[in-house]
Amino acid sequence: MKYLSGYPEALLAQVRQLMEQGRLADVLAQRYPVAHAVRTDSALYDYVTGLKQDFMRKAAPLSRVNYDNKLHVVRHALGTHTSISRVQGGKLKAKREIRIASVFRDMPPEFLRMIVVHELAHLKEKDHDKAFYQLCAHMEPAYHQLEFDLRVYLCHLDAGGQPLWSAGPEAPAP
Repeated sequence: MKYLSGYPEALLAQVRQLMEQGRLADVLAQRYPVAHAVRTDSALYDYVTGLKQDFMRKAAPLSRVNYDNKLHVVRHALGTHTSISRVQGGKLKAKREIRIASVFRDMPPEFLRMIVVHELAHLKEKDHDKAFYQLCAHMEPAYHQLEFDLRVYLCHLDAGGQPLWSAGPEAPAP
């Protein structure tokens, strides 16, 4: 339950109870029935830039967005955002990238949207502070619930549970 540290004990007890009863996977699968269809880096770039265009038009453009097999949920992060500055001639050029952990290829569209919103918010707000979470909630009103549900799913996987989704031809685009 390491992904749920900081949540109230009553909530943790509910999650523990569902895990002990073997019902946690069923609850998550019922709430989020299908995986998204954003399978390629190109499709992910289009998806992320679409959200960016909807909510953050004035933010600097993204030069790269991709799934990253090297991001491991247990050891690192679910996604990263980087800003690389270099001098080109007499000007300073910035290159912004977003990398999403490849585990998100096989998740529901709601979880993908939550992590993308999180990484986009970092373009404007660097720290995980009140302004950051307000921006996340502005872009995705259910952000906090989705983050909690994702953390619950990660607990399910950490406890040896099987993955619940896989993208196939029946998976709709987000």
